[in-house]
Amino acid sequence: MKKILSSQRAIALLTLGVLFLFFSVFGSNFCTGDTMVNLLESTYYIICVSFGITYVISTGGIDLSVGTVAMCGALVGGVAYNVWGLPMWFSLIIIVFTGMLFGILNGILVSYLNLPAFVATLGTMMMSQGAGYIISGVQTMRYPSISEPDGWFKRIFYKSLDGVPMGVIYMVILFAAAFFLFKYTKIGKYACAIGSNKEAARLSGVNVKRWGLLVYVISGIFAGLAGIFYAATYTAILPGSGSGIETNAIAATVIGGTSMTGGSGSMFGTIIGVFIMGILKNGLMTIGIQQQWQVLFTGAAVLLAVLLDIYRNNKIKRG
Repeated sequence: MKKILSSQRAIALLTLGVLFLFFSVFGSNFCTGDTMVNLLESTYYIICVSFGITYVISTGGIDLSVGTVAMCGALVGGVAYNVWGLPMWFSLIIIVFTGMLFGILNGILVSYLNLPAFVATLGTMMMSQGAGYIISGVQTMRYPSISEPDGWFKRIFYKSLDGVPMGVIYMVILFAAAFFLFKYTKIGKYACAIGSNKEAARLSGVNVKRWGLLVYVISGIFAGLAGIFYAATYTAILPGSGSGIETNAIAATVIGGTSMTGGSGSMFGTIIGVFIMGILKNGLMTIGIQQQWQVLFTGAAVLLAVLLDIYRNNKIKRG
């Protein structure tokens, strides 16, 4: 099984290299410093969401709410700063706290009330979107620019005064944390155990309800952090936004080798999958493909990811 998963990551890494080479040759100004920085900036929050959703999918679950939860957190944080007059640092904590609350709700619905993960997170996806509308009063929330008094927010989480893309530093830190937790602690091992055989994990002494709840809490926290990176990158947060982020995150996670049926996962594979999606999106623009075609190709990538996952699982079953 490890050999199959390793080969899946190798295929993903090879695909990443082929796409990069293709767009470097045929794309207009693809292989430039500005394009690479734009690529990184457009994937910060997707990477963050994908780290969290890797835990969930490893249990055999799904979290469709991560995108709207991230935007809901950013909207609530914007209201806290712009309307309630709270300091920026406290507003950022509120963003993460909002994501954690929705993670707790998802965990309770799935692990303790035994709702299907698809149904539960579809409901919280709509709830978080509605909460963002209500709390923001259907108003766009804006975060301060670098030149404003609280511009330290963008300098720390987006780009320094010297133009250094700060998000890269945070992504390395978050990757190290997510990788360590998944690879070397109980949460990662139990998530895969639950995904492989939930009943066997329960009989072996694993509290599947508690650990099942915790993976959704982790997903919610990462969604909250993604909300911070999105706000730092784009400044303006529109009510009702966020749909589609979860699709990119799920596709990237599965492309990277995490099985949709649970039982396995790879943070390294996930980050490769995110960059495949990012290069595909940015690269298509450099060869003149319009946005509607970009959406079509992204959807095709999602289907391909699922088909690869089915093939991989069938190969594992056949031994």
